[in-house]
Amino acid sequence: MHENLKIIVDLTAEIMADIGYLGIFLGMFIESTIIPLPSELIMIPAGIACGKNLMNIYLVIIYGIAGNVLGAIFSYYLASLIGRSFLFKAGKYFFIKPATIIKIEEFFKKYGAVSVFFARLLPGFRHFISIPAGIARMDMKLFFIYTFLGSSIWTIILALTGYFIGENHQLISQYLKEIIKIIFSIIAMILIYFYFFKNKNILSKNKIS
Repeated sequence: MHENLKIIVDLTAEIMADIGYLGIFLGMFIESTIIPLPSELIMIPAGIACGKNLMNIYLVIIYGIAGNVLGAIFSYYLASLIGRSFLFKAGKYFFIKPATIIKIEEFFKKYGAVSVFFARLLPGFRHFISIPAGIARMDMKLFFIYTFLGSSIWTIILALTGYFIGENHQLISQYLKEIIKIIFSIIAMILIYFYFFKNKNILSKNKIS
């Protein structure tokens, strides 16, 4: 069993090395559009390849982040150009249900611009958050900053997961689950803070008026 796992890991690392940095860029670009390609399938094997000295960890992270950010910007402008109604019609060809788009829109409306940062760290949200941001024509500077920060954190986590514990798939699964739990907890605390801070401001304004 251990030998079979080693063969699979070695083969995965070699495939990623063959795909190269441009392949990582394109994969992460696609992952950041409405095509739901999991970033785990790109960055973790790339990290494994780095652990075996087949690729450079710094270049893998740079190309991964660049692809992720540019893919998000592409989706932003696409959404702003084609509009909401077209996305509802075209979404079915990419296995996107209207309910998913509505859910992401509500998340964006509820938490505003900072939701772009949170969503980049949340599986199921990260692929689609550019859509409501583009439709709302969110300030591009803010969109870029939040997208870059969120994409950088997630890409680095995945790459380093593959790099340090790539020999053991069970450990990858275990650590990823723990990392996701921690991320969810941090985001929950930040959202609670924003919620109470926002309500406090509203109450203060009401008292003044």
